[in-house]
Amino acid sequence: MPFGPKFLAQKLYQLCSPEDVALASSLIRPSSLFIEDLSKVKYFTDEGFGSVKKVYIICTEDKVSPKEFQQWQIDNNGTVIEAKEIKGTDHMAMLCMPKQLCDTLLEIAHKYN
Repeated sequence: MPFGPKFLAQKLYQLCSPEDVALASSLIRPSSLFIEDLSKVKYFTDEGFGSVKKVYIICTEDKVSPKEFQQWQIDNNGTVIEAKEIKGTDHMAMLCMPKQLCDTLLEIAHKYN
């Protein structure tokens, strides 16, 4: 899936520093959706994937997956037990708000440990 520099800067990394955008752009490698590989994998089971508690982190400024779509994913997953929101973060929360993401992950880990 080719993502050009404009897409990266305006959609994936719009709130990240120019340095992070430049680094991400330099690390891009050809990829795919692995549709052929996934078609050969056994389906996820309730005993496996379904038994894991899931907490969804909503990124409020994500232009790739708008908040409405993120909410749809939460509502239709069936195994999400909680949703947390990080206000003002784009699709790459680990770059644009690393401390807030880390704090949120620690909070989740402590709550569900």
